[in-house]
Amino acid sequence: MTEQEVLQLVVRAADDKKAENIVVLNMKGISPVADYFVICHGNSDKQVQAIAHEIQDQAEEHGLPVRRIEGFQEAKWVLVDLGDIVAHVFAKDERDYYNLERLWGDAPTEDVAAVLQP
Repeated sequence: MTEQEVLQLVVRAADDKKAENIVVLNMKGISPVADYFVICHGNSDKQVQAIAHEIQDQAEEHGLPVRRIEGFQEAKWVLVDLGDIVAHVFAKDERDYYNLERLWGDAPTEDVAAVLQP
């Protein structure tokens, strides 16, 4: 799969589980960690876990290695590492507190609606 297809898969998986306020940051040339950060939040611990689990399931279903998942049990900030794409699934309060969008404010955002297009 191309990087854009993987990005689309991650965003769709989050969207399918009704993730709130999905933001895609283009981290190319800004962070050595990943090319894209997908940031979203759920409104309950169960929803946060469902979003993260759906991302993991979709990745594995398409033969993509999930490098690691952190924070799943606590369901406050779950990180799903797919290599060039890292998904950050937050509980709402944690998202407001850590505010990754502001922390990485120099990163351009991708149009989520365009990413979701087939």
